[in-house]
Amino acid sequence: MQDIAEQLRAWHASGRRFAVATVVGVSGSAPRDPGAALAVDADGEAVGSVSGGCVEGAVYELCRAAITSGEPVLERFGYSDEDAFAVGLTCGGVLDVFVQPVVPGADAGLDAGITHIAAGTPVALVRVIAGPGGPGGPGGLVGATLAVTADGVTGALSPVPSTVGGLERAVVVRARAMLEAGRTGRLVLGLDGRPCDDRRQGSVTCFVESYVPAPRMLVFGAIDFAAAVVRIGRFLGYHVTVCDARPVFATARRFPEADEVVVDWPHRYLDSQLGRIDGRTVLCVLTHDAKFDIPLLERALRLPVGYVGSMGSRRTHRDRVARLREAGLGEAELARLRSPIGLDLGARTPEETAVSVAAEIVAHRRGGSCLPLSASDGPIHHDLPRAATEGDAEGTASGPNPRTHAA
Repeated sequence: MQDIAEQLRAWHASGRRFAVATVVGVSGSAPRDPGAALAVDADGEAVGSVSGGCVEGAVYELCRAAITSGEPVLERFGYSDEDAFAVGLTCGGVLDVFVQPVVPGADAGLDAGITHIAAGTPVALVRVIAGPGGPGGPGGLVGATLAVTADGVTGALSPVPSTVGGLERAVVVRARAMLEAGRTGRLVLGLDGRPCDDRRQGSVTCFVESYVPAPRMLVFGAIDFAAAVVRIGRFLGYHVTVCDARPVFATARRFPEADEVVVDWPHRYLDSQLGRIDGRTVLCVLTHDAKFDIPLLERALRLPVGYVGSMGSRRTHRDRVARLREAGLGEAELARLRSPIGLDLGARTPEETAVSVAAEIVAHRRGGSCLPLSASDGPIHHDLPRAATEGDAEGTASGPNPRTHAA
């Protein structure tokens, strides 16, 4: 929904009714991740995508129907081998799609969520996608929405809070933890707020979407290779900062695509950013100069960041590791260092090297094997089994049993 937030805010501000279809579950080689969204307004205009094309038409019609009926619906789209042109996923995967009608001003949680997302405010949007009573039924919770920020909650799961107080408190606590970790996934809880199986009578399934600022890529070393890494980092969706202690090299003119260019000693700049880095942060150390690298890596390898890679020859790497050991780093910390940085693609140019670095970052983040896809018949998307949030969240490939549209 973040990709289409500006359009949704415009529709919302004008009082226009619309429906949002969101991928809330994925199994197999489905084309989009949980959270992908398509929205349709009352005039039939559409923005976004849930499948890259293969079930878009059917989801569009579901949105139009939801605008008319005012009722949310959870639909499953699966592979159809009887007719490749049927409403199904020819890639062989399964998508669970939740379609929710939106009437501006009618749902405080949804109104606040759209506003926060469009404004870039970190928020966890919690929507009940399956539960007792069904949409519109007696005691039905389906479609209820909460907008959970670090210090507040807007919306309610029920107009009678006393009936779901324990559930709502539990949802808020878990959603806030997911927001802090930047995770999206499903929660399955009982009406008392305790974790349970989604097959248990009375269970409530919530889909939690965490909207947080873009992950950061810190590129240390204002060299020609850095310019290419900056470009591909921006392409991958990172907020990219270039840092170098040499003002003649660290200029906005040399790195026009960087979000920030900082003149400072790398280790000192990293020390100043401790409150702005997290497990999604990527560090690319391209200086291959010990006076810059060692103080920086000594700190970086002790921080809970997602990736630390350092450029240099194998001889430079061996010298670097020896110096880091002398600085007190243990084997577990040294094992986190990706050096020489990047995958073995035979890269020579800055652009080829940037592709090599980006490929390693993606593989590390997603759990890829780095082998050609044609070399095995295993799963294409390695991270799907790990897409569950920690604690009580359900995996995105499991969950409620929605209506099956094609299988």
